[in-house]
Amino acid sequence: MTCKLIIIFLLLLHNKSLHSTAQTWIKSGYWLTVNEFPVTDIDSSLFTHLFCAFASLNSSTFRLSIPSRDEDYFSSFATTVKLKNPSVLTLLSIGDSSIAPIFFSMLSNSSFRKSFIDSSVKTARRYGFDGIDLCCLYQRNTSSNMKDMGTLFEEWRAAVDSEARSNSGGAKLILTIALYYLPEDFPVNSIQRSFDWVHIMAFDYYVPLRDKFVHPHAALYDPFSNVSTDYGIREWINKGLSVGKMVLGLPYHGYAWTLMNPKNKMIGAPSSGPAITPDGSMSYNYIKEYVHSYGAVILYNSTYVENYCTFGSFWIGFDDVETIKTKVSYVKEKGLLGYTVFQVGNDDNWVLSKAAAGKA
Repeated sequence: MTCKLIIIFLLLLHNKSLHSTAQTWIKSGYWLTVNEFPVTDIDSSLFTHLFCAFASLNSSTFRLSIPSRDEDYFSSFATTVKLKNPSVLTLLSIGDSSIAPIFFSMLSNSSFRKSFIDSSVKTARRYGFDGIDLCCLYQRNTSSNMKDMGTLFEEWRAAVDSEARSNSGGAKLILTIALYYLPEDFPVNSIQRSFDWVHIMAFDYYVPLRDKFVHPHAALYDPFSNVSTDYGIREWINKGLSVGKMVLGLPYHGYAWTLMNPKNKMIGAPSSGPAITPDGSMSYNYIKEYVHSYGAVILYNSTYVENYCTFGSFWIGFDDVETIKTKVSYVKEKGLLGYTVFQVGNDDNWVLSKAAAGKA
């Protein structure tokens, strides 16, 4: 009898462990209000967390600001995506890089910080979100504001914890942040203590408006430079961010360059600038339309871990199914917490999201 009880206990413990592991694996994605992709069409069964982006900041009060045109999106987002997947968790995302000047201007003033923090918590609760996200602070920090930023993060964490204690029966809000692939001057210790996880936005390393040569914009590795996702992850670790706090950003977009010489299609080939769109950026589904229309062949470069295709004088680099699978394998091998896709509306019949989730 005793042996049977021990066996049952061990089986229950094993099942609990499996359940716990499944719950810690993050499969998240951003949906942007500027995207024409309807919220109702999101296949939320492929995600554990979904982010509604972006709320902004009022430049005088430093409170969250949601444009009237986006009010319906934010108010209905959580209930809408939970129809297909009741267990999916939703976060209100504050961003993007346009908020940086306002954000940095409030850091040294405690009352401004409080205004921001209080309004973020109240807004998230009002719209039924499970958490709050701060996205894309690409402006470089200075030593003068790094300490203040760390103070804000820790005050934010304290406010979220306090609100959960006073909100009897309610789950604590999740608190996340999305940052550039390199730690630069960010207060890593405060980030480690304050956020549930950090999105490493590992893309846009090279763009055709700035770089006059073709190159993968989200290379996992680069044998000739430190501009790569793997290097960025190692730098975050060296600065003190634990791998269990990192979620890797996967881009659902690519960039099109115009080749100076259509016969020279190698990575690093000279370019005269963007192709197809004003800045060269293209959603994955748009890229696939072009590939189909022109009969282009998609190639996979295992050195950089990125796909590309060429037709005429156009060179397009992007993440396709092979790349996504390799990057998710990398995330698991390195012990990261999971991945986030930017953005879900750019997928093509969910082929990338299914590949990431291991369903393709």
